[in-house]
Amino acid sequence: MILVVLKNNLKDGLSAIERASSENNNLPILKNVLIKTFNNKIQLSATNLELAITKFVSGKIVEEGSITVPLSTLLTITNNINNEKINLEVENNTLKFKTDNYEAVIQGLPEEEFPIIPKIENTNNYLQIGSEIFKDSLLKVINAVQPSEIRPEIGGVLLDFQITNLKLVGTDSFRLAEKTINESNFKCTFQRGFKIIIPLKTAQELLRIITDGEVNLFIDPNQILIKNNDLELISRLIDGVYPDYEQIIPKDFKTETIIEKEHLVSAVKLVSTFSGKVNEIKIKVGDSKKNLEFYSANQYIGENKYLVPAKIKGEAFETSFNWRYLMDGLKNFNSKELVFGVNGDNRPSILKNSTDSSYFYILMPTKNY
Repeated sequence: MILVVLKNNLKDGLSAIERASSENNNLPILKNVLIKTFNNKIQLSATNLELAITKFVSGKIVEEGSITVPLSTLLTITNNINNEKINLEVENNTLKFKTDNYEAVIQGLPEEEFPIIPKIENTNNYLQIGSEIFKDSLLKVINAVQPSEIRPEIGGVLLDFQITNLKLVGTDSFRLAEKTINESNFKCTFQRGFKIIIPLKTAQELLRIITDGEVNLFIDPNQILIKNNDLELISRLIDGVYPDYEQIIPKDFKTETIIEKEHLVSAVKLVSTFSGKVNEIKIKVGDSKKNLEFYSANQYIGENKYLVPAKIKGEAFETSFNWRYLMDGLKNFNSKELVFGVNGDNRPSILKNSTDSSYFYILMPTKNY
């Protein structure tokens, strides 16, 4: 194999796939990148057996072929050379890396020893959505997800496709976020709905590597293929049934508060200074119902409280939240005002936009942890 490729093309390709490689003492080739010629393009692939990413880059193919070499070594060299044009040549399972003033020989292994990248059997049905909409929706739910060995089914993002809409959901049992994408924002050929759970790492990689344009999703019973321009990501799906979370969504509230987002963010940031290791802050409404009071105390530092004006309807209350979880939810809203619905200190509360019902964030009081 003999290739000529521009530095930026090779660098971008290797950077896109690098996190799919892994250190594995039992299978050291997983730290390698597979370089091969395919349909007049240069294919770069990496996998950790759970996730595989392939990036196609442009270059001049003088002679076709393939090889696998350590990805980190090749990326480090590429990042640090000054020349724009790179010559790659394979000879006796080594990769010769040449520029006008630099030369390296990297020990490699043949393609036959590299794990086979899985293929999706179903390429007829797909869901197509704009990359910005898809990434924004993922961002709104992903910070509610945490890996879980005890409950692996909640260690990923739920994609609930219902023909007329697509719901993305994330939860760690202490908070839950749901974002709904209307059918006007996607195209699909699926004739019936489906529910799949994408692993957290896969979702994180999608946020990192997806670029402008369209995202195409292909689904098999056990895996998902996502295509975006010259990039392909294929991942296993989490096996299991996602919890029936809809039953915990509050339908009405004992207290409904309308508050400016920036006031709420400032209050949480300020009062959390005294919250201590458990990250707990108290929020309450007095009988006057003119302000929300935020309070925290720490035996080693002191205590503080902050009054924030708000429109309050319903009962007075006092409850406590993990301020970090509350802030995670606040980050996902762009609106000036938020609705904060509370049902006392033993039932879930909700944050939502008063004018946009496509997204909400549910948070359990710390009493329930």
